[in-house]
Amino acid sequence: MWEILIPLLLLFIIALGNKIPKIGGNIKVALLVAALSSIIISGLGPKEIILAFVDGIDRLSWVILLSIFGAIYAESQVKLGAIDTTLNSLRSAFGNSPKGLITAVFITLIIAGSFLGDAIAASAVIGFLVIHSLHEMKIKPEQIGMIILVGSSIGSIMPPITQGVFLSSSLIETDPSPVIKIAYITVGLAGVFAILESFRFVRGKKMPEHLKTADSLWKILKERWVTLIPLAVLVVIVVANTLFDYDIFAEWPFFAFILDPIREIPVLQGITFDVVTAIIIAIFVSLIFPSVWKSKGEIIKGGLKKVNHTVQIQLCAGIMVGVFYASGLIGKVEELTAGLTASMVKIGGAMSIVVVGMLTGSQTTAQSVNVTFLGPILENMDVDPTFIALGASHIAAAGQNMPPVGLTAFVVCGLIGGILNREVDPIKVMVLSLPNSLYFLAVGLIAWFLL
Repeated sequence: MWEILIPLLLLFIIALGNKIPKIGGNIKVALLVAALSSIIISGLGPKEIILAFVDGIDRLSWVILLSIFGAIYAESQVKLGAIDTTLNSLRSAFGNSPKGLITAVFITLIIAGSFLGDAIAASAVIGFLVIHSLHEMKIKPEQIGMIILVGSSIGSIMPPITQGVFLSSSLIETDPSPVIKIAYITVGLAGVFAILESFRFVRGKKMPEHLKTADSLWKILKERWVTLIPLAVLVVIVVANTLFDYDIFAEWPFFAFILDPIREIPVLQGITFDVVTAIIIAIFVSLIFPSVWKSKGEIIKGGLKKVNHTVQIQLCAGIMVGVFYASGLIGKVEELTAGLTASMVKIGGAMSIVVVGMLTGSQTTAQSVNVTFLGPILENMDVDPTFIALGASHIAAAGQNMPPVGLTAFVVCGLIGGILNREVDPIKVMVLSLPNSLYFLAVGLIAWFLL
C-alpha cells in the first residue's frame, strides 16, 4: 500500500503545494521526486533504473519530438511570412468586417496552437500580430485576452497536429488515429462555438478603414502563395494519413529505407512517428527559402526556447512513467482500484485532471500527472482506449483555462498589458473563457461515461 501512496502523495503535494519553499509548484521536481521515491521503495538497481529511464522517455519520445520540431517549424513559418499570409488571406476571405477579423484571428491562433502544441507558446507567437488590431476595434482588453486564450488553447488540441491527443494516446499506449478522427469534429465544433460566441464583442461596431484589407484573396494568394508551400506539404502528408489511411512513409520505398533502421533505436524512433516526420520534411522545404535559411540558427533557438518548459516536463514525465512501470506501481494501482466503482474513478480522475491543469496552466502537465494512472485503470473497467484518450485530452484542455488560477490566462494578460500599457484582469478573462472550458469538460465526460 505504501509503495503506491508515498509516490502519489509526494507527486501531488509538491505539484500543488505552491507554498513549499523552493520546490513548491515545480512540476518537474514533483515528477522526479515521485520517481525517486518509487525507485527507493521498490529497490531498483542501477541497471534497472537506467533501463526504466530509457523506456519511459521512449514511450513519450514521439510527443517530445513533436513539440520540438513543431516549435521549430512554427518559427520558420513566422520568418517565412506564412503566418502573415494566412492571417491576411483569412481577413480577406471573411470580409473586411469586425466579425471577419475575429474569425481570421481565431483560425490563425488555432493553426499556430496546433503547430506548437502549447497554448502559452501560441499566444506569444500570434499575440503580437493581433493585439493592436483588436484593440483598435475597441474590443476590451479582457475580451482580447479571451480570444487569444481560447484560440490558442483550442489550437493545442486541434488535429491534425494535436499534441494533446497524441500525449493521451501515448500515455495509454493506443493508436491515436481513431482518436484524431473524432477530435476533428469535437475540436472543430469548439472552434466554431468560440468564434460565434466572440461576435458579441463587436456587435454594432464598424471596421476602421485603416484595418481593412484592400487586396482580394486572389491577389494575396497570387503574390504570396509560395510562403504557403511548406504548410501545404505538411497538411497533405498528415491529412492523407489521418483521413485517408495513406502513409507515404510506408508506401514510398525512399522513406522506408531511411526510417526503418531508426525504428529500432530507443527514443530516437520517435522521429519515425508520421506527424513528426511530416513536420521535419516541412522544415526542410522551408529551408529552401533564403529568408529561412539565413535565419536558421535564430529559428531553431527561438523554437526551442518557446517549448523548453514543455519538453522538460515531458522528459521528467517520461522518467516517472518508466520508473512506475519498472517498479510495478502501475499494476499495483490497478489492483488497488479494482473494487472501486467506475463512476468514482471517472469523476475523481476528471476532477484531478482539471485541478492540475488549472493550477499549472498546462494540459501537458495535467495529463502527465494523471493519465499515467487513470489510463490502465479505465482500460480494466472496459472503457475503450480510444475514448479514454479522447476524454483525457479534452478534460485536460478544459482544466488549463479554468478560473480562478489558470496560469495561461495570467501569461496572456501580461502580454496584452505590456503591449497596451494597462492592467488586464486574468479572472475576467478566465470567466469569459469558461463556456469553452465547460464544453471541453462535457465532451471528455461523455467520452468516458457514454461512449
